[in-house]
Amino acid sequence: MTTRTRRRADAERSIARIVAAARELLGRDPAATIDEIAAAAGVGRMTLYGHFRNRVELVEAALTDALAEGERTLSAVDLDGDPADALDRLLASSWALVGESSSLLTAAQDVLPPGRVRQLHGAPAARLEDLVRRGQRAGTFRTDLPIGWLVSAVHHLLHGAAEEVRAGRLDAADVAAVVTASVQSLLRPPPAPQK
Repeated sequence: MTTRTRRRADAERSIARIVAAARELLGRDPAATIDEIAAAAGVGRMTLYGHFRNRVELVEAALTDALAEGERTLSAVDLDGDPADALDRLLASSWALVGESSSLLTAAQDVLPPGRVRQLHGAPAARLEDLVRRGQRAGTFRTDLPIGWLVSAVHHLLHGAAEEVRAGRLDAADVAAVVTASVQSLLRPPPAPQK
């Protein structure tokens, strides 16, 4: 192994430790400092800044890493069959991910432009949009509201549930059922007008 290859491998391990520490600390406290993250990663502040020029880059790297891990989980969810049942399965997996990373998302929303946060969430949003569209074609989900609005509302419900848990107003054990009932109610077609 050459010296250059060894240095590159050391740098990759250092970056991985920093990103893991950022995910963990920002996942608990969106205001975690660079110094706290560097200490948790076991690196100096200068080493951290050697890999990430500023807090924005570090927060984006942590969110990107969390979303990549989440994508591996969500892409394994079976979305075949009845759209309402598939949605229940997707929501159960999504809730677990949102619950773990809502503070990290808060940190990202504080420093990243809104368009960037939305862009990073592209794959989960597309998956949900495809499922809602399939449910609309099957007559399972409402068609009277724009699909972008419905997808956004589902995401807001998930993140709102995480906030309720953090504030102690909703028990974590009840969240999956509450979120599923709320989203299914949101997507249910309105009753046909009475004649």
